Amino acid sequence: MSDAVLNQFTQAVEEEKVSTGRRFKVGIIGTGWIAEAHIESYLDMDDVDIVAMADLIPGKAEKFAAKYNKDGRLDNVHFYKNHEELIDNEPELDAVSVCTYNMTHAECTIYSLKHGVNVLLEKPMCVTTEEAVEICKAEKESGKLLSIGFQPRNDENMKMVKKIVQSGELGKIYYIQTGGGRRRGIPNSTFIEKKTAGIGAMGDIGCYSLDVVLNAIGYPKPLTVTGYTSNFFGTNPKYNNPTDAARFNVEDFAAAFVRLDGGIILDFRIAWAMHPDTPGDTIIFGTEGALRIPSTDCWNGEMSGPMTIYHDVAGEQVQTVVPLLENKGKGLFYKKCRSFLDAIANGDPAPIPSSQILYNQAIIDHIVKSAELGKEVEVVIPEI
Repeated sequence: MSDAVLNQFTQAVEEEKVSTGRRFKVGIIGTGWIAEAHIESYLDMDDVDIVAMADLIPGKAEKFAAKYNKDGRLDNVHFYKNHEELIDNEPELDAVSVCTYNMTHAECTIYSLKHGVNVLLEKPMCVTTEEAVEICKAEKESGKLLSIGFQPRNDENMKMVKKIVQSGELGKIYYIQTGGGRRRGIPNSTFIEKKTAGIGAMGDIGCYSLDVVLNAIGYPKPLTVTGYTSNFFGTNPKYNNPTDAARFNVEDFAAAFVRLDGGIILDFRIAWAMHPDTPGDTIIFGTEGALRIPSTDCWNGEMSGPMTIYHDVAGEQVQTVVPLLENKGKGLFYKKCRSFLDAIANGDPAPIPSSQILYNQAIIDHIVKSAELGKEVEVVIPEI
């Protein structure tokens, strides 16, 4: 192992950010399971007042608040039946977390931005490229802050992926193989129907996998996509709950060959269910070296093992193992919510900007389009 190379990628020590000196009035739109991570994070902050919640299911938001009201901090929360009522009746609101199912991400976010409220939008950004563009337009016109919920960006090992690539140690990047997934891991609820989720495994875990590598290489524009999707496992009662199998109509597997600006090829595959335990590790190929990142079943913020750099040192082919790094301080969801609020207070750019995740969403959407047409498609992103 080359110590000279490894020493470039030692763990930096970052101080936990403290209160900004102002109080934030925050609302939560959608009170399903993903909202639990948001409310737990906000309640761990002394400068946040959760003032409102909305959910389409009567009584769900009230029950959700009661579960987390351990110290009276949620005694004065106002409850609403939808996002419009919440936004219209809370004029002093600083921000909302949009935690609804995928098909309503766009409408909830656009309405909030247009009414002067900053938004932390859970992933995936939405379902289609057109929706993503409309979200970006609303953000631009409103002047408010929009950050997309990719908490793995705060993971020290995910940061190290970008650090290694940006260091130049790998040379010019020309090919990336990425993906992952679960041998058996099909969710239920609103995840498995187009009317609520719109997309399946790609929206749940595939967007994370894409973000890891696209962020590392600077989010180049996608140019063309050849995509494939299937749902052999989700629709089969042999592998899925019979009731869920009967209503399953999204993809449980997707694969794509994506041409990116700058001559980079992205080879992608993701699965909720499959027979092998992985469709392959993530490997970033460069002209001077390559980086292998062990496959994981989720990519939601944890790496399954140490990374390896393959390169030549003094004419010898060597492997440098990059040890797993420890995430210190608060959890990744806390850091996601905290960085969002800090950016609002300080007038900083969004921690996870929509301009990047627009490309992430466009790739997913054009995989769907290509799979439906059975041929390569050009990635078309309207002007914003």
